[in-house]
Amino acid sequence: MRRHITIVAVLFVVAVAAVVAYLGWPDTARLPIAAVEGGHPRITAPREQTIPTVGVARAIGWQGSAKPVAAPGLTVAAFATGLDHPRWLYRLPNGDVLAAESNSPRRDGGGIAGLVMRWLMDRGGAGSPSADRITLLRDANGDGVAETRTTFLTGLHSPCGMALIGKWLYIGDTDAVVRVPYAAGETHVETRPELVVKLAGGGNHWARNLLAAPDGRTLFVTVGSSTNIAENGMDAERYRANILQVFPDAKTFRIYAAGLRNPNGMAFEPHSGNLWTVVNERDMLGSDLAPDYLTQVEFGDHFGWPWYYWGGYPDPRIPEADRNPALQQYAKRPDFAMGPHVAALGLAFAGDAKLGGAYANGAFVGEHGSWNRKPVSGYKVVYVPFAGVGFPASSVKPVDVLTGFLDADGRAQGRPVGVITDRSGALLVADDVGDRVWRVSAAARLSAR
Repeated sequence: MRRHITIVAVLFVVAVAAVVAYLGWPDTARLPIAAVEGGHPRITAPREQTIPTVGVARAIGWQGSAKPVAAPGLTVAAFATGLDHPRWLYRLPNGDVLAAESNSPRRDGGGIAGLVMRWLMDRGGAGSPSADRITLLRDANGDGVAETRTTFLTGLHSPCGMALIGKWLYIGDTDAVVRVPYAAGETHVETRPELVVKLAGGGNHWARNLLAAPDGRTLFVTVGSSTNIAENGMDAERYRANILQVFPDAKTFRIYAAGLRNPNGMAFEPHSGNLWTVVNERDMLGSDLAPDYLTQVEFGDHFGWPWYYWGGYPDPRIPEADRNPALQQYAKRPDFAMGPHVAALGLAFAGDAKLGGAYANGAFVGEHGSWNRKPVSGYKVVYVPFAGVGFPASSVKPVDVLTGFLDADGRAQGRPVGVITDRSGALLVADDVGDRVWRVSAAARLSAR
């Protein structure tokens, strides 16, 4: 009997190995990542994955004096350390910086998918409970280091985006937009957050970013999809994979743009005044698909998710009965590919940045890093140069600004997320695995002797 069980076990292992080999697991990239970047990325045939390629870098944090590596002509130093998973940053009018110390709500879903997701989160540095607070960082003497740190606001639920409109500070919780009154210069708010609108929560893609419209009357809110490709049905995706427009006075909202699997960072391009966002595209189509992207967004746009990617390429995994052929010709093509699986999250235009002429007109993007690609991609901050017409130049590729988040063994010392400029024109980068905020500035030039 025991021998029979052993033979069955061996046959099972051999069968599983044969299936895995047949599926080509783990899928390895066949293109250099630069081929899937820019305005005209190579979109190759999808390679469906029943067993996902798993390649998230194991989080270890910064050891000793280690720090990221800045591009030539730039320098990097810690603006604030000892934070608890700082995810997003917001600069107040007086120069104070708010840091959302936040993490995903614990996911308790069952089955293999739930186990895999929790393992990925723990390995990638996102498994700890959310601090659920906003911390104020103040650099009063302008030396590039926040010497004052106060707990600004608590009582939140996985907060991310922040935006000030008039006397109200708005916060994007994972399941709501809330607000508190704010007076210039204050370092702590006791008021309990007031509900503005409820948002869909749960599932994947928990972070909700906010951006105030230039006229101060509305807010744009990103809400990522609950699943990869709506595998639980579209009813589970109601008001998700959207950018919503919230009307705070009326406490209502509408869909501004749709078909965006997981939009995160948003910003207004300073020359045109148009809204742009970065989006995380779908997983498990192979290491070369589909590219995350940076794109302008207009009212009524639909970018194709879950049926189509990159302006009309059909996802072969969508069941025939659920396909949407009428949408194909209307699915908007994104403006700029960031590369496959880089996890583009943070977005800030150069605007008032003072990092030198090479960074005067373009967008900084925080790439949190891949989990579904071999080799890994992202794990850095990049810059996308723009032309004078408010769009990236047609032939450009992303330029590395801050690297070194992975050590020599491929472990994550940090993972960049939100990016903003400070009042001096330096770039601030939230590092949720490194538990700090980095400050990137122009390197001081040696004076002539």
